[in-house]
Amino acid sequence: MGSPGRSIDFAKGHGTENDFVIIPDPQGLLKLSEEDVAFICDRRAGIGADGVLRVVRAEFEADWDGDPGLWFMDYRNHDGSVAEMCGNGVRVFARYLIENGLAEGPVIDIATRDGVKPTEVLEDGRYRVAMGPVTVDPARVAVRPVGTPLLFDAWPADVGNPHAVAFLDDHREVDLDALDLGSAPTWSPLSRFPDGVNLEFVRTVGPRHIAMRVFERGSGETRSCGTGTCAAAAAAAVRAGDSARPVSYRVDVPGGTVEVELHHQQTYLTGPAVIIAHGQLILPD
Repeated sequence: MGSPGRSIDFAKGHGTENDFVIIPDPQGLLKLSEEDVAFICDRRAGIGADGVLRVVRAEFEADWDGDPGLWFMDYRNHDGSVAEMCGNGVRVFARYLIENGLAEGPVIDIATRDGVKPTEVLEDGRYRVAMGPVTVDPARVAVRPVGTPLLFDAWPADVGNPHAVAFLDDHREVDLDALDLGSAPTWSPLSRFPDGVNLEFVRTVGPRHIAMRVFERGSGETRSCGTGTCAAAAAAAVRAGDSARPVSYRVDVPGGTVEVELHHQQTYLTGPAVIIAHGQLILPD
């Protein structure tokens, strides 16, 4: 008989259907390889998810040099690669902490590779994350989805991780829902994002209201991307010459709707967070 493997506790959750496997590891004893994460996220052989959230005390996390008493969100992409931040993931992480008695609201400071993200539980049950500033670069890049000869101008945006936001408004013949995001779009110049980039495709719905699909670096197309919605809203404001602050944008994604508030030095992402399951996972040796 083969080895029984390693048994670990887990939970499953999502934020606007951007889904995650949450693994408690308070003392940082669990060493997850890229292969482990890819197995967990596999939607046939594993549990299935866009990424893994490891719950660890910050004092045991080598990537953290701030307050050691915080909870650190060690986020891994679907392919096992390490990511700086995940806006939907922070909301789910916060809900997991509260539901398991690891933190009390209404505001929780969560440590990430992109700094501390204060997260507030609102009275309506949604979670509001202080994401930090979003920087939009006016020097655009060209993005081409698979299966189309069209090049789209895309606005580079930094939300602690790299994004490029392409607007379809100048190509009314292109259906946002019909874009082929089964494979990675290409961008040029390649040197602009040497470590890869998250790519958002956006259609303006109305005043301060946009719809978006996303191809995430390391995960492929996902039903939502929290940092991506912030990048898209900020780029939409720059593109429209909308300099009012604070200002709120509604962002529709395939998995639901979030609200992005743009302030001069801060961006807030508000949306749902859901925990759907708890169980035990057996990792192969």
